[in-house]
Amino acid sequence: MMKWVLFVPELFYTLMALVFFGASLSKKVDPRRLYVWALALAGMGLLVSVLFARQEGMLFFDAYRVDLFSQVFKVLLALGTFWVIFSCSELKGINERQHAEFYFLMAVCTLAMMMLVSAVELLTIYVAIELSSYSLYLLVSMRQRADEYVETGIKYFMIGVTASAFMIFGISLLFGMVKSTYVIDVVRVLPTVIAQPAAVVGLVLALSGFFFKQALFPFHIWAPDVYQGAANQVTTYIGTASKMAAAAMVIRFVGFSGGESGVLIKLLVALSILSMTFGNLVAIIQKDLKRLLAYSSIAHAGYMMIGILSMSQRGFASAIYYALAYLVMTYACFMVIMRIAEDGRNLQIKELAGLHKRSPLLAMTLMLGLFGLAGIPPTVGFTGKFLVFAAALEKGYLALVIIGMINATISLYYYLIVIKAAYLLEPVHPYPAVYVDSWTRYLSIILVLAMVYLGVFPDQFVALTEAAARSLP
Repeated sequence: MMKWVLFVPELFYTLMALVFFGASLSKKVDPRRLYVWALALAGMGLLVSVLFARQEGMLFFDAYRVDLFSQVFKVLLALGTFWVIFSCSELKGINERQHAEFYFLMAVCTLAMMMLVSAVELLTIYVAIELSSYSLYLLVSMRQRADEYVETGIKYFMIGVTASAFMIFGISLLFGMVKSTYVIDVVRVLPTVIAQPAAVVGLVLALSGFFFKQALFPFHIWAPDVYQGAANQVTTYIGTASKMAAAAMVIRFVGFSGGESGVLIKLLVALSILSMTFGNLVAIIQKDLKRLLAYSSIAHAGYMMIGILSMSQRGFASAIYYALAYLVMTYACFMVIMRIAEDGRNLQIKELAGLHKRSPLLAMTLMLGLFGLAGIPPTVGFTGKFLVFAAALEKGYLALVIIGMINATISLYYYLIVIKAAYLLEPVHPYPAVYVDSWTRYLSIILVLAMVYLGVFPDQFVALTEAAARSLP
């Protein structure tokens, strides 16, 4: 088999980026044509990712590993990108002159994150995460009325480059301890030196770059402001596709230690508890829906970490399943936001009043998405939390699971506030009816069915995640 076949999904998104780079050079702007091209190419990208999901092999002097683990996350990345572009038919938050650049940066960012989940060499990982990060810095800054949100882009950039500096310093420490930048060598040597402070500090600092993208406490500072300040479509992309790449790399990196370092385990347990607790408590007082979902994402990074720190195949498989569940549930919530706030504005919780009358289908989609995030059966979120908690219990983390369950109960309060607004409150001022086109209606039905089906019949997907976990080096 020719080696280039292993790189087909990445090559496709490179081609997609080139198409929109060429379109950005044109003086004539046709937003509708750009949207049709973007949707068609994103759909083809998803199809290509699915068709090549079973490829296995090594590329670029063994710095690039194509296996089931990486390919599953590439499918999730392609799916998230397709869903976000699907919701860009009314791209009111971005200036029309910048639509081509918007799609170009999304393609580049997706390409970078696909490279990130396959990279098994530390410098390759660093370059991929920087490419994705700089694309996001630019996307966040593209929102119309940039003067009101310019602080958001600057803050995101400054915090991002700081996390990047920590990460490259951690990689240098790992190289000093292991004498190699290849993951396979790190996996082999690091467990023998993980008791040494330099190895632990190096691994934690290297992980900080992924914790930053995952918005895990205390690397979460950027998330609320960026979620609120970015255009709705950009926030959706950051909250869905971007989190998939971060989850993949945290799983791969944490597996490096082999569970040999008690210090690392205690640190991850502390980060998980702090992230869950801080995210849920601060979310209670939020009035802006995107900001609430930002703090929710901080809490969910903590839930996901419970499965990852189990450092077992079942724990990694539960984390992969949780990532899939989070992608579906979060996109369902953001899709409702984008449809209601078609003019690109930020949506306040009070603006959901009477949504069940204005659009019953969107109200149901939002309700199931929030119930899933809260972990209420029979949604996919309940199954995801159950699998994560079960993996942790197998390793004896009873106290951590109890804290996780308490936090899930706390989160139910602020999710119910949103559902109450949509179903029980009457608007003080009449809000206009929400227009839902046929394609959005079909997608809403698919999301509702997916959230229930994945929760009630998870066997096939659990088997897939377990197979992906077994393919980890």
